[in-house]
Amino acid sequence: MSADNIEKLYQNYGILADAKDDISKHEKEYLEILAAVKGSDKEKRLASQFIAKFFNSFPNLTDQAIEAQFDLCEDDDVAIRKQAIKDLPLMCKNNKEHTTRIADILAQLLQSEDATEINVVTNSLVNILKNDPKGTLTGLFSQIHQSTDSEVPNEVVRERCIKFLATKVKQLGRDVIDKDAEDLIISEGKKILQDSVAEEFEHIMDLLTWSRLGKTPAGKKEMTQLIAALAFTSGDWHPEDPEYVDRLIQCTQHAIPLFTNQVDSTQFVNIFCDHVLLRWNDIATTGGGTDVKLDILKTFAELTEHCGEIENAQDKINIVYDVLMNYLPEAPVENEEENAVKGEEGENKPEDTKSTTAPSLQFSHVECALFAIHSLCRKAPDALGADTARLKTLRLRLQYTARLTQGYIKKLKEVTQSKKGEDANTEENKLKIAALKTTSNINTLIRDIFRTPPSFKSKVHLSFQTKKVEKEITSSDTEDKDKSSSGSKRHRPITFDNGEQKEAPEKRARSGDRNLKMYTPPSGKYSSRLNTTGRFSGPNSGRGRGKREFWNRGTPFRKRY
Repeated sequence: MSADNIEKLYQNYGILADAKDDISKHEKEYLEILAAVKGSDKEKRLASQFIAKFFNSFPNLTDQAIEAQFDLCEDDDVAIRKQAIKDLPLMCKNNKEHTTRIADILAQLLQSEDATEINVVTNSLVNILKNDPKGTLTGLFSQIHQSTDSEVPNEVVRERCIKFLATKVKQLGRDVIDKDAEDLIISEGKKILQDSVAEEFEHIMDLLTWSRLGKTPAGKKEMTQLIAALAFTSGDWHPEDPEYVDRLIQCTQHAIPLFTNQVDSTQFVNIFCDHVLLRWNDIATTGGGTDVKLDILKTFAELTEHCGEIENAQDKINIVYDVLMNYLPEAPVENEEENAVKGEEGENKPEDTKSTTAPSLQFSHVECALFAIHSLCRKAPDALGADTARLKTLRLRLQYTARLTQGYIKKLKEVTQSKKGEDANTEENKLKIAALKTTSNINTLIRDIFRTPPSFKSKVHLSFQTKKVEKEITSSDTEDKDKSSSGSKRHRPITFDNGEQKEAPEKRARSGDRNLKMYTPPSGKYSSRLNTTGRFSGPNSGRGRGKREFWNRGTPFRKRY
């Protein structure tokens, strides 16, 4: 019986193929092909091909044909499903009014657990996307919203649809994605951002950045506002909860590349000053080899590069000042240093009095906090000197810090400049080069603060901005060699006249260099400890089923530095 049915299918195919302009008169034969989707496996495979081939010739049977093909896409046999999925694009090649419907079905089929089937679905989606970009995108976005708005949300479909968009749209480029399609991507992308989890946020941000929204100052400004709304809500900020801190850091890191001279970061600087740095001691610090506070300071330092005019600048600079003071060591009392030197030289002194260990200094923290206050003071040059007592205290600590950093710089230069060939490219040497850049930055920034009045004109590139580090270090090394070879005078140690007798420069250098350990900047991947307890979403999500968890699967963002 099956053989007869297959023979009948071939006969119907021949009749339709030979009918040419009169094909519409052979509706009976096409209906028999549609009925074959209930037949044997071979009948189903043939029916799939024949339905798609003659689909355009029977507009009155459009709905029946599409439903028949959809039945095959849900067949128990994976080979039949793949055949039907592969044939789907033919049904909307010359009938774009069906693209959205077919794209919607293909989107649902992305939830398959068979990798080969997913590849076929992806290829079919790419085919219809090339043929009708806007129609395909409409179907995909519709399914993304349906997958989460329904009573039983399908997170797999949503996740895979977003991932498909993030990868394939950019691959196809503007040769395929026209203005109408791009407008749809922008409008729908904004909606998804308001209620996204971490991985979705990354994908949509990549897509929006690729679009023209990420190419104009107005568009970048709009994107930063969207990110700010997701990153922070003033009435819902809990620095003691790691997930709140993680969300703020990672969202802000995606905003940083958008800031330029035309797009300022003032909104984010205000958030960090008024809510994050102000509650510095409340911020959650957890294990796992990650220094959350350093990540905050790195992020904040980058933000201040493009800060515009800020209200209450004095208050904000005072807040940053307080954070900076947490990482600057107090200068030792003069006679204590002299006793330490004597103890070091004495032969019969106990072991613990023979030397005084230099304080452990978190140079990366100091660099970021010092860079931030230096950047903000450009907007209000008189703010730092408004309180002479605070400025004097700061300078005393910076003077001592400068002596320590000069000792590190000397050692680091000796080590890094001695490395040649493959040794110069080792990870260890790269870390030392970064440490050299960190300490050099600190010295440059300190010198500005010691000018009278304090000046904030020096430009430095943060050491963790890796693309700039090598260029700056190479330039710095070249300058040092030129100065050395030309016989120029040595830099005078940074000093601060506080009314007491000063040490000789040689004595200061000795006490500053004593017992220094090689500094290595912090490293390690961020957010390795993310969990699934918190719930975060944009303020406009308003879904009846509740908010979606921003960190729903513990997937961290890519780290920028």
